[in-house]
Amino acid sequence: MRKKSHRPFLLMVVLCSSAGVVLGGTSSWAESNQCLQQKVVTNQCLVQNPVSKTFEGMATGLLAGMGAAVGVTWSHKRSK
Repeated sequence: MRKKSHRPFLLMVVLCSSAGVVLGGTSSWAESNQCLQQKVVTNQCLVQNPVSKTFEGMATGLLAGMGAAVGVTWSHKRSK
């Protein structure tokens, strides 16, 4: 009997999570910069910390990437 390998699943989780972290962090950073460059800056824009907003986006991207990896792997296993 051959031992089952979980490497493809783990590789998919790592790749999708990494992509999610990069995209989530970048989009949150760009959104906070865009907020500060408006003609009329709101109070909410001045109060928020851009670093914490970026980490929040990175965490959201991490979870979205992990969910995408699980979904893709589950769909692939069902199609076999």
